[in-house]
Amino acid sequence: MTTIDTLFQNARLTDGQLVDIAVRGGKIEAITSSRQSYGAVGEFRDLGRRLVLPGMVEGHIHLDKCFIGDDWKPHRPCTAGFSVRERVKFEKEALARAKPIAVRAAALIDLCVSQGTTHMRSHVDVDAEVGLRHFEPIAAAREAHREKVSIQIVAFPQSGILTSPGTADLLDEAVRAGADLVGGLDPASHDGDVAGHLDVVFGIAERHGVGIDIHLHDGGLQGISEIEEIARRTKASGLGGKVTISHAYALGEVATDVVQRTAHQLAEAGVAILTNAPGAHAFPPVLLLREAGVNVFSGNDNIRDSWWPYGDGDLLERAMMVGYRSGFNSDDQLAVAFDMVTANAARALGLTDYGLTVGGTADFVVLDARHVQEAVVARPKPRDVYKAARLVAHDGVTVTAGARRQ
Repeated sequence: MTTIDTLFQNARLTDGQLVDIAVRGGKIEAITSSRQSYGAVGEFRDLGRRLVLPGMVEGHIHLDKCFIGDDWKPHRPCTAGFSVRERVKFEKEALARAKPIAVRAAALIDLCVSQGTTHMRSHVDVDAEVGLRHFEPIAAAREAHREKVSIQIVAFPQSGILTSPGTADLLDEAVRAGADLVGGLDPASHDGDVAGHLDVVFGIAERHGVGIDIHLHDGGLQGISEIEEIARRTKASGLGGKVTISHAYALGEVATDVVQRTAHQLAEAGVAILTNAPGAHAFPPVLLLREAGVNVFSGNDNIRDSWWPYGDGDLLERAMMVGYRSGFNSDDQLAVAFDMVTANAARALGLTDYGLTVGGTADFVVLDARHVQEAVVARPKPRDVYKAARLVAHDGVTVTAGARRQ
C-alpha cells in the first residue's frame, strides 16, 4: 500500500468534479473522486471545495529590468515616436540608478509567485556594456528561489548582436554558464543583417543544444519575411519545439491570406508564438494561428520598468487582457486564453511533468471560482499557491516553503 506525503481533500477540478489529490515526493500519485485508503498519510489538507488550477506559466518576463522593490520611477517617453534604441538608452540610464538586480528580481519573483506563477522564462540582457553582470544575479536568483518557482533564462542581446561587437561571444559564454536559451532581437531593423544575426543565434543553439527565443518587433512584410526565415531555419536544424518568436507584431499587421501561409510554415517547423497583447499595438491573431496548429502562449513581458509602468505579475489578468483584445467571449474562447498562460506556455517551455494529472508535479493554484472561465474574467483572490505540494504563497504573500496554511 502506497504511503502518501499529502492528501489534498475537497479539490474542485475544472470540470466541476470534487476529488482528492494524493501526492508523494512532490508528484501527483492519484486523483480520485472516491474515498479510498492510501495507507499512511503524512498530512491532510482540506481545500474547501475551491477550484484547483495547474500552476501558471510565465512565458516571457524580464527579471533584470523591473523597478518592483525600488522607488517609483516615472515613465520617460521617447522623443519622437517609439524607438527600441532610445528605449534601451533610457533603460540603461534608469538601471544605473536603481537598486541592485538581486533586490528587484527577488521582489518581482515573490510578486509573481503570490499570484500563482510556478514556472517562468526570463530574458536577461547580455551585451558588450553589461557583459554577464545581469545574467549572474538572475542565475543566482534561479537557484535561491527554486523551491518557489522554476526559472528558465534566455541570454538576450537587447543592444543587438552585430551592432554590439563582442555580444556574440558573450551570448555563447552565457549559455555555457547556464542560460537555457539564446535570444535575438529584430535582425533586420536593429542589426540590419537578417542572415548574419540568425547565423549567430542558431549557431549557438545548435552547438550547445539549447532553445531559441527571439524578440521580433519588425512589422509588415519585412517582419513576415523574418518569421518565415526563422521557421525555415528551425525546420532545417531540427529545433522544432524549441524555438519561440516573441511578439511577432507582423502577424497582426498583414492580410489574412499572408498570415495563413506563414502560420502553416510555423506549425510545420514547430515554432511557437508568444504574445502579451500589448496596448495600442497590433498583435498576432490567436485563434487563426491556433487553428493552423501553432502553439500560441502568453506572458507579462515588462513589468513596471523603463518600457512601461504597468503590471503586477498576475497571469490570469494577462489571460483576460489577451481575451479582451482578441474579442473572446464564448466559453471555448475564454478557455483558450487560460491555456495560453498554462498548458500552451508549459509546452513552449518544454515542461514534461506539468499539469493536474497523475505523474505530474504537484504545482497548483487554489482559488474561489466555479470554472476556468470565471477565473479568467474575475481573477479572484485570495489564492493559495503550491509548488511540489508545498504551500509557497497565501493571500498575496509568499511564505516559507512547506509552511502550513493557518
